[in-house]
Amino acid sequence: MSDTRQLPKLLIIEDDAGLQRQLRWAYDGYEILTASTREEAIAALRAEEPPVVTLDLGLPPDPDGTTEGFATLETILSLRPDTKVIVASGHGAHESMLRAIALGAWDFYQKPIDIDALGLIVARAFHVHRLEAENRRLAERVEAGAVLGGMITGSPEMLKVTRTIERVAAADVSVMLLGASGTGKELLARGLHESSPRRKGAFVAINCAAIPETLLESELFGHEKGAFTGAVKTTEGKIEQAHGGTLFLDEIGDVPLPLQVKLLRFLQERVIERIGGRKAIEVDTRIVCATHQDIDAMVADNRFREDLYYRLAEIVVRIPSLAERPGDAGLLARHFLKKYATSMNMGVRNFAPDALAAIDAWGWPGNVRELENRVKRAVIMADGKSVSAADLDLESAEQDALPINLKAARETADRKAIRHALARAEGNISGTARLLGISRPTLYDLMKAYDLQP
Repeated sequence: MSDTRQLPKLLIIEDDAGLQRQLRWAYDGYEILTASTREEAIAALRAEEPPVVTLDLGLPPDPDGTTEGFATLETILSLRPDTKVIVASGHGAHESMLRAIALGAWDFYQKPIDIDALGLIVARAFHVHRLEAENRRLAERVEAGAVLGGMITGSPEMLKVTRTIERVAAADVSVMLLGASGTGKELLARGLHESSPRRKGAFVAINCAAIPETLLESELFGHEKGAFTGAVKTTEGKIEQAHGGTLFLDEIGDVPLPLQVKLLRFLQERVIERIGGRKAIEVDTRIVCATHQDIDAMVADNRFREDLYYRLAEIVVRIPSLAERPGDAGLLARHFLKKYATSMNMGVRNFAPDALAAIDAWGWPGNVRELENRVKRAVIMADGKSVSAADLDLESAEQDALPINLKAARETADRKAIRHALARAEGNISGTARLLGISRPTLYDLMKAYDLQP
């Protein structure tokens, strides 16, 4: 005899004994509970807490109407609002469907029952319930302060990273964060600073890739008045500004070789000279740096100084991509939805079931930055109170229908591949074409044909 204690529980509320037996034997993989009246149904709900319920609206003492069924629906959802209730009725089906959905039913089907169709609805209800339950558990862990400095995560992979950073924060060593764009490297660097003895000092960040090479030296080391055309006053550089605190050098792999030499000298002597100056200035700052590039390959190719690498990488922490953090996409999506719905005064309150499934299924090549951008746009574009998969510009993970023909299948595959590559290349056309192994003109033609924008 099989052990049903580990099986998901399905409550069937049906007063027709024959149909009840048919439904009981129609489902494999569930522990089946049955009830014939509202009292029996509520008792089973209280005792067993089934995640999914199928409910026939025609219950005694009103088997030819819907009064008792709707009363049962309202009671179930008042006791356990997260229960997925699938309502069945043959009485005024359209009006009953509208009222049931308005009361909070998850889905509706009309009698006579199609066992296969109902089975698909039930399976989907269990899947969505599991996603929502996992997201709630992760949210509770975040609210309990389980993570570092505002980093929202519940995945073991990312929690391991935050624990590592918390441990090294107390030691005054240089830290290098390695990870793809959009994985939260600056947030982790800030969390490291706030967990360190330097937390009362300044946290100064500079993106080395965002500043032209000719200006980067001045940004880092500062300059004296008159040092060059336009230097109308003496200006402290980022290194000086971070005295007593932490300097975060984002995209350190983009620092040109000549400037790497000057940066190495500072790390060795902890002394700088401003451009155009002769005075040696002592600076006490902790260095945290980050890059999305393969820094080991850059060292091997002599594009990054090995001696500078070892000065910067006393501790190396590798940041997992969002795809490597199971459960975090849904957790972060809820956080961003709440953030933007509040700041933009929108009426959006939650995600539709197809949106949650699509978020769970998508690979997130652009990582957390892509997720935040999609949710922000969806909050603006959503018509109702729920964000759908379409609002997120994601295909519904529940739609696995066969394409109408091979041409349609190829177009779908092309669109998906181009979107993935565009996200990974952060909208850069040349980078996208390289990832896809095609020329720029070919990519432009495809994007025009499929009405895609970078």
